[in-house]
Amino acid sequence: MQIGPVPLPDQSASEGVLACLRVNLTDSPVKSPGATVPRLKYERIAESLRVRIADGEFGPGDLLPSGRDLCEQWSVSRATVIKAMDVLRNAGLVVARQGSGFTVVKAPAGPTERGLGDSSPLRDGGPFRRLGMPNRESPPERVADVLGLAEGEVALRRVRLTLLADGSPRSLVTAWFPESVADHCPKLMRSGAISEGTTRYVARMLARSPAEGRDVTSVRLAHEKEAELLHLSLPAAVVAVLHVVYDSEGGVLVCEDGVTSAHFWEQAETYPMG
Repeated sequence: MQIGPVPLPDQSASEGVLACLRVNLTDSPVKSPGATVPRLKYERIAESLRVRIADGEFGPGDLLPSGRDLCEQWSVSRATVIKAMDVLRNAGLVVARQGSGFTVVKAPAGPTERGLGDSSPLRDGGPFRRLGMPNRESPPERVADVLGLAEGEVALRRVRLTLLADGSPRSLVTAWFPESVADHCPKLMRSGAISEGTTRYVARMLARSPAEGRDVTSVRLAHEKEAELLHLSLPAAVVAVLHVVYDSEGGVLVCEDGVTSAHFWEQAETYPMG
């Protein structure tokens, strides 16, 4: 469905226009001074789509959901959806295609809004490329130790390459899920992105909320395959971050093993003295 300019109402439609204005005013209540002003519906729609684009659900050239679908999903008018699309278009993320709707131009470079479970330093909200299909195999020793796996036991593996604005590689991230998690989360076996965020999806499917995150950072030399994917010349130093999300019982929801070229890595800390 094409989303185009909203036609101006004629004189006979004045009562309908007034009714729409009343609805809009009802949806946007006046707040007292100092109160937090809630996001308007069109802003929430735009942010939701921006997150889905950043997560890779919609890549460059992909068509976004139709105006009719968004109207039904969010229970809003067509004019509200058009305002949401204008936000994305002004940000340079989408363009209008005559007769088809809006297509994605690029992924947002800035971070998306996420909860505790998606606060990994390996997720910056930028574009990424999925590598291969998810598969089950024996993880490296340090990952197996975190997951509590015995020798020879397997876990589900998903790999992605995060990208810089110019499309060059930044980090190689391998996510591991114990079989007790993977067996109850079918979307993990698909190659596409999970729009709500992987950790949120796992937590929702298992009814186990993220309670604690742990990051272990180390520096080492890149392996041959890592250097190839990150466009590095060997020998090359990389920073490896093992990011683990635990539930309240200490069970692992996800373990991510991320490798980043050393020249992209910087850590800054502020702390009291005296």
